[in-house]
Amino acid sequence: MVCHFSILVWQPQLWKEMKINEEGLAIIKHYEGCSNTVYRCPAGIPTIGFGSCYDLSGNPITMDHRDITDEEATAYLVRGVQTTENSVARLVRVAVTENQFSSLVSFVYNVGSGNFQRSTMRMQINRGSFVDASNEFWKWRRAGGRILKGLVRRREAEKQLFLLDFGG
Repeated sequence: MVCHFSILVWQPQLWKEMKINEEGLAIIKHYEGCSNTVYRCPAGIPTIGFGSCYDLSGNPITMDHRDITDEEATAYLVRGVQTTENSVARLVRVAVTENQFSSLVSFVYNVGSGNFQRSTMRMQINRGSFVDASNEFWKWRRAGGRILKGLVRRREAEKQLFLLDFGG
């Protein structure tokens, strides 16, 4: 006798199709600012445009990168946000609201997907512990070993957006 069976794994698809909303994009634009010339961010990483660390081909920005136009800065931002949306969709395995997703895209755009993947915040989210996860934002306010006022404000904005649908 031969037994055949299938294992079905259910994964909600809703957030896999999500895109950052205007509020999340506004956080990125506000806190990243825009520079048409390359600079080192507080963490020492060569950056251009709206906090882009990679060019349109996916190559790391270097200090000898040419200046870019406003249109190119927007294209870099779009590419970076799309990459970040994909990372968040891959790493978050529970259904989230559009505001939570957008908050996380802003956060991951800034800290990187590798840091998010290893974070307690992601683990809490994937357990469905959204309030506990929101209490992790404040831990990510350092760059170059220093607490930065801009990161403190950004994390608060991201936390508020994350909790918006829960009366936060």
